[in-house]
This record gives sequence, C-alpha cells and structure tokens, in this order.
Amino acid sequence: MIYIHGIGHFHPENVIDNAFLESLDIGTNDDWIIERVGIVSRRTVLPLDYIRETLNKDFRAAYEASLYSNAQSGALAAEKAITAAGITKEDIGLVIAGGCTPEYATPAEAATIACELGIEKPCYDINSACSSFGAQINNISSMRPEALPDYVLLVIVENSTRSVDYSDRNGAVLWGDGTCAVVISTKVPGPAQINFSTFTSSPAGWRKVIVPRIAHFSQEGKTVQTFAIKRTIRLYREIVEKFAGEFENIYFISHQANLRMLESVCNRCEIADELHLYNVDKFGNTGAAGAPTVLNQNWTKFKPGDGVALIVVGAGLSWSSMLVEFNELKK
Repeated sequence: MIYIHGIGHFHPENVIDNAFLESLDIGTNDDWIIERVGIVSRRTVLPLDYIRETLNKDFRAAYEASLYSNAQSGALAAEKAITAAGITKEDIGLVIAGGCTPEYATPAEAATIACELGIEKPCYDINSACSSFGAQINNISSMRPEALPDYVLLVIVENSTRSVDYSDRNGAVLWGDGTCAVVISTKVPGPAQINFSTFTSSPAGWRKVIVPRIAHFSQEGKTVQTFAIKRTIRLYREIVEKFAGEFENIYFISHQANLRMLESVCNRCEIADELHLYNVDKFGNTGAAGAPTVLNQNWTKFKPGDGVALIVVGAGLSWSSMLVEFNELKK
C-alpha cells in the first residue's frame, strides 16, 4: 500500500500560445494546431525573445538562457507538496526524481533538488521518460515497507522546451514545461492510497522517441500515437474490469500527450466527459509531470469512495497504470 499525503506542481510563467508559434513563421497556425493536437498554450522556462530570435537551434545555449534550473523547478513543486502533506522537510527520508530531460548526466537529479531544498537524505533517480511517475510508484510498491523511511518525496521535472527545435512545427506545438512533486508513505495512512500498479516495457521500440544528449527531441509521431492509444485503452479497461462496482466514480487521467489522443481513448472506452480530467490544452505535453499534475489540480474534486485510473505511456517504450483511491481528504 502506498499513501499519498501531498502533491505540488509548478509551471513557469512564460506562455507559448498558438499566436506566438504562428509569429515564428514555421508553417503553423491556431487552426492547424487545434485540429491536430488540441493545445492552446504551453509554459516554458525559456525567455520568449530567446525562442523568437534563435528558434532554440543551440540546445546548449538554452540551458544558459533558462529562467529556472531543474533543481529550482523541482524545489518549488516539492515545497508545495511538503506543505500540502502537513510535514516538514526534516520528515523526508528519501528523495527520488526522474523524467525525460534531466539537467545533468551526473549527479542524479534528485541530488540537485535535495540540495536546493536543504535535505540531506538518500536520493537517486528512477527515469522512464513520460512513464517515470508510474515507474517510481511501481518500484516503491515492490519494496519492503519497513525498509523505507516514513515519508518519501517523488519529484518529476520536465523543462523539455529546452530540447525543442522551434523551426520544427511538429515538435514546437507539443511541448510545455512543468514540474510535479508527491509526498508518499508506505507506513503512514493518508488521504489517498495506491494499492494497485503496473509497469511494463518494450525495449525493441526505444528508437521511436528520443531526446539525445547532443540533439533535439524527435519521434515517430504517428507510430507513437497509435502505440499510446492502444496501450492506454487496454490499461484502462483492465482497471475498470478489476475494480468494477467498487467505486462510485472512476476518473480517468492519462499521459498528457495531446488532447486529440485522449479524446480518441475516451470515445473508444465510453468515458464520460465529466470523468475525463486533463490540462494538456492549457499546458501542453509536460512529459511525466503531466498526469500527476492533473491529479493535483483536481484534488479538491475527489471525495471518499472515488477512484482515479491514472495511466501513463512513454519512451522506452514503456507504460504504467495505477488506481488511486480516496479516503478522508485533507483540505
């Protein structure tokens, strides 16, 4: 059993709306973007003038131009999660980070975030691209509870716009920056719990989505979207079948890749509009931070007896699912 005690998220203040992308003269406009991916705006750690003037051609310069480091973004989200959990930084006994675009090859991103927070506890990374949150939860669920500290901090930093080539409309319209942090425990009961999770990979497809150390993001878009839709449908149906009749409502939160992909899943699985929760239209694809951030943004909506089918897919290729069950909520 994994209990969720608090979640926090952070989005940088700079907004990349569709009008801005159209002004870059890269062959896109609002109608084209809305029709294909349903995204209206995104956030970025990059100055808009920097993107306009350089189209982010030199990905190394993007790190120097960034308004926030991954450590700073991670700390901002983590502080909110710790406050929401009603604990202090001193109560955190382990920090685990992960995501698509860590700032350093070494050390672990968790170390830079923990230092920014002033936490001197063990820290390491569990990365599985956009499935990182699912990989982290599934990994923790396989550990002996007595071997873990009372509280564990999970942090997913996705400042992925630094890896985007803004002369490529296919990538430019998708990505936004966001960070999410979650305080969990295997010992101390909390307002929500995860007692079911899965994680699976198909390494044969690792080339389908890539963010190289020395080049921009690239993917086989159509292939990846087909994979994501099929896997998400299967995972959702497995959860609904497994937990049929146990919950008043089962909400659906999935990887925030693009709105049209999510709508396709909802249509095929007959998910009611009021049960589908998302933020991709306003924040873009924020990688592994997207799904847990949606959970946080809708936290006050949930009541005891509700469940959330949270499903993520990512590079690797990898996919994960979990059922979040709500107890008496902390306000």
